[in-house]
Amino acid sequence: MANELRNRDFDVFDPMNDFFGDFGKNFFNSVAGNQMKTDVIENKDNFEVNAELPGFKKADIHLDYDNDTLSIHATHDLRKEDKDTEGKVLRKERTSSNVSRAFYLPDVESDKISASYDGGILKVTLPKQEVTKETAHKIDIN
Repeated sequence: MANELRNRDFDVFDPMNDFFGDFGKNFFNSVAGNQMKTDVIENKDNFEVNAELPGFKKADIHLDYDNDTLSIHATHDLRKEDKDTEGKVLRKERTSSNVSRAFYLPDVESDKISASYDGGILKVTLPKQEVTKETAHKIDIN
Protein backbone atom coordinates (compact mmCIF):
# COMPACT_ATOMS: atom_id res chain seq x y z
CA MET A 1 0.00 0.00 0.00
CA ALA A 2 1.61 3.23 -1.13
CA ASN A 3 -0.70 5.56 0.80
CA GLU A 4 -1.02 4.26 4.30
CA LEU A 5 -3.03 5.99 7.02
CA ARG A 6 -1.17 5.99 10.30
CA ASN A 7 -2.72 6.84 13.65
CA ARG A 8 0.60 8.09 15.00
CA ASP A 9 2.67 11.11 14.21
CA PHE A 10 6.22 9.90 13.68
CA ASP A 11 9.18 12.04 14.58
CA VAL A 12 12.46 10.35 15.52
CA PHE A 13 13.73 13.56 17.10
CA ASP A 14 10.79 13.98 19.49
CA PRO A 15 11.92 12.94 23.01
CA MET A 16 8.27 12.76 24.11
CA ASN A 17 7.88 9.61 21.96
CA ASP A 18 10.61 7.78 23.81
CA PHE A 19 9.89 8.96 27.33
CA PHE A 20 6.11 9.22 27.55
CA GLY A 21 4.82 7.52 24.41
CA ASP A 22 1.44 8.81 23.22
CA PHE A 23 0.31 9.68 26.76
CA GLY A 24 2.86 12.44 27.26
CA LYS A 25 2.37 13.88 23.82
CA ASN A 26 -1.41 13.97 24.09
CA PHE A 27 -1.36 15.27 27.67
CA PHE A 28 1.07 18.13 27.07
CA ASN A 29 -0.48 19.10 23.74
CA SER A 30 -3.94 19.27 25.29
CA VAL A 31 -2.74 21.46 28.17
CA ALA A 32 -0.79 23.82 25.91
CA GLY A 33 -3.43 23.79 23.16
CA ASN A 34 -6.21 24.75 25.55
CA GLN A 35 -5.01 28.34 25.63
CA MET A 36 -6.88 30.95 23.61
CA LYS A 37 -4.31 33.09 21.76
CA THR A 38 -5.27 36.71 22.36
CA ASP A 39 -3.99 40.17 21.52
CA VAL A 40 -4.96 43.07 23.82
CA ILE A 41 -4.33 46.54 22.41
CA GLU A 42 -4.80 49.82 24.27
CA ASN A 43 -5.62 52.77 22.04
CA LYS A 44 -6.28 56.36 23.07
CA ASP A 45 -10.07 55.90 23.11
CA ASN A 46 -10.55 52.14 23.61
CA PHE A 47 -9.20 48.70 24.30
CA GLU A 48 -9.27 46.14 21.51
CA VAL A 49 -9.21 42.42 22.25
CA ASN A 50 -8.67 39.93 19.41
CA ALA A 51 -8.96 36.25 20.33
CA GLU A 52 -8.41 33.19 18.14
CA LEU A 53 -11.36 30.82 18.49
CA PRO A 54 -11.25 28.60 15.39
CA GLY A 55 -14.00 26.02 15.09
CA PHE A 56 -16.31 27.60 17.64
CA LYS A 57 -19.84 28.66 16.78
CA LYS A 58 -20.85 32.22 17.65
CA ALA A 59 -23.65 30.89 19.88
CA ASP A 60 -21.09 28.97 21.98
CA ILE A 61 -18.97 32.05 22.80
CA HIS A 62 -19.94 34.00 25.92
CA LEU A 63 -18.64 37.45 26.89
CA ASP A 64 -19.05 39.25 30.19
CA TYR A 65 -17.69 42.53 31.56
CA ASP A 66 -17.89 42.82 35.34
CA ASN A 67 -15.68 44.53 37.96
CA ASP A 68 -13.40 45.99 35.26
CA THR A 69 -12.73 42.50 33.87
CA LEU A 70 -13.58 41.14 30.42
CA SER A 71 -14.25 37.40 30.53
CA ILE A 72 -14.35 35.24 27.40
CA HIS A 73 -15.62 31.68 27.61
CA ALA A 74 -16.11 29.33 24.65
CA THR A 75 -17.35 25.75 24.54
CA HIS A 76 -17.07 23.28 21.67
CA ASP A 77 -18.90 20.04 22.44
CA LEU A 78 -18.39 17.37 19.79
CA ARG A 79 -20.81 15.05 21.58
CA LYS A 80 -23.65 17.25 20.30
CA GLU A 81 -22.64 16.80 16.65
CA ASP A 82 -24.45 14.28 14.48
CA LYS A 83 -22.65 10.97 14.30
CA ASP A 84 -22.25 8.79 11.24
CA THR A 85 -23.17 5.27 12.33
CA GLU A 86 -22.27 3.83 8.92
CA GLY A 87 -18.56 4.61 8.89
CA LYS A 88 -15.62 3.42 10.94
CA VAL A 89 -13.41 6.04 12.63
CA LEU A 90 -9.83 5.66 11.41
CA ARG A 91 -8.40 8.67 13.23
CA LYS A 92 -10.00 11.02 15.73
CA GLU A 93 -8.04 14.18 16.55
CA ARG A 94 -10.83 16.69 17.20
CA THR A 95 -11.98 16.85 20.77
CA SER A 96 -14.49 18.80 22.80
CA SER A 97 -12.91 21.89 24.25
CA ASN A 98 -13.66 24.49 26.85
CA VAL A 99 -11.52 27.66 26.92
CA SER A 100 -11.68 30.75 29.12
CA ARG A 101 -9.66 33.93 29.51
CA ALA A 102 -10.11 37.05 31.62
CA PHE A 103 -8.50 40.48 31.18
CA TYR A 104 -8.47 43.40 33.60
CA LEU A 105 -9.46 46.47 31.54
CA PRO A 106 -10.50 49.35 33.83
CA ASP A 107 -12.64 52.42 33.15
CA VAL A 108 -14.70 51.03 30.26
CA GLU A 109 -18.14 52.22 29.21
CA SER A 110 -19.79 48.83 29.57
CA ASP A 111 -22.98 49.77 27.71
CA LYS A 112 -20.93 50.63 24.58
CA ILE A 113 -18.86 47.42 24.30
CA SER A 114 -19.15 45.81 20.88
CA ALA A 115 -18.04 42.42 19.56
CA SER A 116 -17.83 40.62 16.23
CA TYR A 117 -16.82 37.10 15.23
CA ASP A 118 -15.53 36.30 11.76
CA GLY A 119 -13.17 33.65 10.41
CA GLY A 120 -12.44 32.22 13.85
CA ILE A 121 -11.38 35.60 15.27
CA LEU A 122 -13.37 37.26 18.04
CA LYS A 123 -12.90 41.04 18.08
CA VAL A 124 -14.12 42.97 21.14
CA THR A 125 -13.94 46.77 21.32
CA LEU A 126 -14.23 48.34 24.77
CA PRO A 127 -14.55 52.16 24.68
CA LYS A 128 -12.84 53.94 27.56
CA GLN A 129 -14.79 56.21 29.86
CA GLU A 130 -13.80 59.82 29.77
CA VAL A 131 -11.87 60.30 32.98
CA THR A 132 -12.18 63.74 34.44
CA LYS A 133 -9.15 65.03 36.25
CA GLU A 134 -10.04 66.00 39.76
CA THR A 135 -8.66 69.27 40.93
CA ALA A 136 -7.04 69.42 44.32
CA HIS A 137 -9.58 69.75 47.09
CA LYS A 138 -8.47 71.59 50.19
CA ILE A 139 -9.67 70.02 53.41
CA ASP A 140 -9.98 72.21 56.49
CA ILE A 141 -8.92 70.79 59.81
CA ASN A 142 -11.28 71.52 62.69
